[in-house]
Amino acid sequence: MDRRTTILDSAERRARAGGYYGFSFRDIAEDVGIKSASVHYHFPTKEALVEALGERYLERAKEALGDPLQYPGPLGLQRVADLFLAASEKDDLMCLCGVFGAEMASLPATIGPKIAEYFDFLIGWLEVALGDESRRACTIVAALEGGMILGRTKRDPSILRAVTEQLNADLIAGA
Repeated sequence: MDRRTTILDSAERRARAGGYYGFSFRDIAEDVGIKSASVHYHFPTKEALVEALGERYLERAKEALGDPLQYPGPLGLQRVADLFLAASEKDDLMCLCGVFGAEMASLPATIGPKIAEYFDFLIGWLEVALGDESRRACTIVAALEGGMILGRTKRDPSILRAVTEQLNADLIAGA
């Protein structure tokens, strides 16, 4: 793995656990075993680092989800839900863009569009998979983010799984 990727991996773990203000270049340097000047070599500012994180997070979601036409209806919903469930149950971390979205008022202005782009992608992907309007897709993404936050707050990851099951039941019932 190259150094840039290792830096991004460390920054992502720290950001998903503690948000934008929950890490510094010094923390990342310590994780990676380099000097903080080396972090600055790859990412001159924290803003540039977080923009790169957002881009990478979006690309990973695109790769993981694939073509929405291949996952119609409940299959599409489950595919998106699986991203959230893996973050919660496997990684024990929050959604990167959810964390940054919650901090939006205090983040540098250039980061907002990157975060919005991620959510626009998820909503658009679900619209195609579900074959319907953005209202349902927005509701699903909001419910998954909310289930993740509530599960983390209550230290009960089964909450997100219950939200996913309810969303699937509602979709199948046509609600």
